[in-house]
Amino acid sequence: MGGEVRLFVNYPGMMIVFGGTIAATLLTFQFDDVKSAFKAAFFVFSQKKEDPNDMIETMIEICTISRKQGLVALSKLEIEQAFLKKACNLIADGSQENMIRDTLMIELDSMKQRHFIIQDIFKKMALYAPSFGMIGTLIGLIQMLNQLSNPETIGPLMAVALLTTFYGSMLATLLFNPIAGKLKARTMLEVSNLEIIFEGAVSILESNNPLMVYEKLSSFIPSKLRRPMQKKMVTKR
Repeated sequence: MGGEVRLFVNYPGMMIVFGGTIAATLLTFQFDDVKSAFKAAFFVFSQKKEDPNDMIETMIEICTISRKQGLVALSKLEIEQAFLKKACNLIADGSQENMIRDTLMIELDSMKQRHFIIQDIFKKMALYAPSFGMIGTLIGLIQMLNQLSNPETIGPLMAVALLTTFYGSMLATLLFNPIAGKLKARTMLEVSNLEIIFEGAVSILESNNPLMVYEKLSSFIPSKLRRPMQKKMVTKR
């Protein structure tokens, strides 16, 4: 649109908006939660999202192992995913279905709560940033009114005052709200994967039939995105 980029650079205004937003966030939430939120934001943009089809295949493999080698064999599997490892241990220990259901549901609800706090941090930052932008604008207007006797300074001071509102709006619109939305979408995907593990564990106890496990778990995925069940599956150790 023309003009120079340096017209949109004002370091005191940046300090008011960004610094004020961070300060208000730290007053609202615990420091560890804020640190975890920024780590989660980096993770969600840098890591590839998991495909629910992969989790379904994993549960079918586990079902196949339990059918051939017995439920106890599941406790010997080397599994990195903590939720899946817990589900396998519960099955291998011969826990009742209600016990498995209650234990895994507590784990699932706890994960949802942690993710909700992280999302809420960025939602609050999206609210704080425009507010501090207005505070910076008011500071600039006060300085401008103090210089009314010098008409040449009114224009530059007004531009600086408006820049803080610009910074606040840009941070909220292009940074904090999109991050919160991305985290919410990733949480929904992770919840779906954990529910696949949960229902898969229950299905193994009920029928221990790979075909029945596939038919039940594939319902979590839209029909157009489902992978067909493979006849021969390689066990991951």
